[in-house]
Formats: sequence, C-alpha cells, structure tokens
Amino acid sequence: MALAKITQVTGTAVHVPGSDIDTDRIIPARFMKCVTFDGLGEFAFHDVRFDKDGKPAGHPLDDPRFKGASILISGSNFGCGSSREHAPQALYRFGFRAVIAQSFAEIFFGNCTTLGIPCVCATAEDIARLAAAVEANPRMEVVVDVASRQVRFGAESIPVTVPATAHDALTSGRWDPIGELLEARDAIHSRMTALGWV
Repeated sequence: MALAKITQVTGTAVHVPGSDIDTDRIIPARFMKCVTFDGLGEFAFHDVRFDKDGKPAGHPLDDPRFKGASILISGSNFGCGSSREHAPQALYRFGFRAVIAQSFAEIFFGNCTTLGIPCVCATAEDIARLAAAVEANPRMEVVVDVASRQVRFGAESIPVTVPATAHDALTSGRWDPIGELLEARDAIHSRMTALGWV
C-alpha cells in the first residue's frame, strides 16, 4: 500500500528570505482553532503578509509574479519554534510541495516528510544564486530532484542534502507512517492476538 513515490518536485519557486523563520510566523496560533487542517493555507505567513489593518504588506507570497509557486526557498533553521503540525499543513494547503533552505528545525522537517513535502538543504551561496535566478525569471521551472539530491533551474544545478531516512521514505513511497500501519494491519492483528490483547 505504498503511497506515491516522491522522486522529484517540479514547479515555480518563491524566495521568502530570512533565518529562524518559526512556526508561529508560518501559521499564527490564533488560526489553529480548527477541527481539521482545511483552510489553513489562506493564513500562511498572515502576520507578515498583512498589516494590523489587514492590508497587504508586500510579502513575496502576494507578489503576482510568484503566484502559484509550489517550491519555497528560505534561509537557515526554517520551521523552528513550536512543534505544531499546523505549520507544514498550512504550507501544503497554500500550495507548496517542496522547501529548499539552509537548514530545518528537526520536528518541522519530520512533519513535512510525513506530508510528502521534501525539505532539502543547500548552502547559503547556492540559495542566493537560485533566489537571484527566480527573481530574474519568476516563471522559470525549478526541479527539486530528491532522488539525485540536486536542484535544477535553467541551465544550472546545485547540490542539496536530505537525510537518508527521509530520502528513502520519499523515494520509496513510504513517507506516511499511518499508511505503514494500515499496510501492516494483518500482521499487527496477528501479533495482538498472539499476545492475548484481542
């Protein structure tokens, strides 16, 4: 019952500069009063996208040139702070399918992986080069090649890193632990029966 194998993500990209972008900036706590994650996308980065009167503040996500971008580019320690799962859920529902940054907070990285969102790391220099290319040509196709651990854009490519466990889970279609449990339900039931739990 393996899910789709995520070997690469292709789309346009948007650069959201900065380091230590925490989960409260990605999705402010007051928007987390929800029964499901549906609808969280519209509140992604809300407090930096809008001023106190609710007017657009000129954030890259609202720049028409980057409308529909599915790849997010950022700095170091992306997703730090609270371990809230709502942050990657908000990014997913906004439309992002991959994130390229210098580094990631560990829990945020894990939550993204279990949603099938590859998070890959590149050097500051390579991210600056990619961001400049995206700024110059917002409709340029960017390929996050998880399988070969590289990002391609235009005639260029940069190496990226992704931990072996996440790489293997994504490329084998085994990135959802709930799916893993469902696939093993017969074996789980047999073991529970043998132990006298059912």
